[in-house]
Amino acid sequence: MTIHPSHEASIASSAVFALNDDLRLVLPKCDLGIGDVIRVPDSPALIDGVRIQPHALWPDDRGYFLELHRLGSGLAAHFPPNSQLSAALSYPGTIKAFHYHLEQTDCWNPALGMFQVALADLRAGSPTFGRRNTIYTGHLKPWQILIPPGVAHGYKIVGKEDAMLVYLTDKTYNPKDEGRIAYNDPSINYDWETQHK
Repeated sequence: MTIHPSHEASIASSAVFALNDDLRLVLPKCDLGIGDVIRVPDSPALIDGVRIQPHALWPDDRGYFLELHRLGSGLAAHFPPNSQLSAALSYPGTIKAFHYHLEQTDCWNPALGMFQVALADLRAGSPTFGRRNTIYTGHLKPWQILIPPGVAHGYKIVGKEDAMLVYLTDKTYNPKDEGRIAYNDPSINYDWETQHK
């Protein structure tokens, strides 16, 4: 795998900036916006390879129960036994974006709070290259999101509460496969401002 050191705005939209034997990643040239807002799990506007599965939520007078993963089933059924489970707590208004991987698949479970998840297809040759998706998910809409290699991903915490992302990856942490693109990269051109003012 080769990851070129410069991921700055000066990269031309046609330049391959990361590659391995299976993927060539290119920064698309997008207009300012948030792309397609995904309102249903089987939306035809989903980036190729991204999958969504709603979680069942069991509330009662004590709170609620949310099952995040069952090994060998669901969106992460194909993940190996040495997969890594992690959690990230973020404060209101935090933006964590963009990450990408050439090898690793992520399975996200926004477990607490509300997230504005932003995805962008960087895979040259993908039928959805350059497409952006926005998914509003969290405790009000508990969805599991499978993010394949080559799809840039990030989020913003919306609302006034801390938020917890629990995520499973099909590989253990490898710093050589942790690519970063600035949240305000002018090629992806994602609009993090509140859309409905």
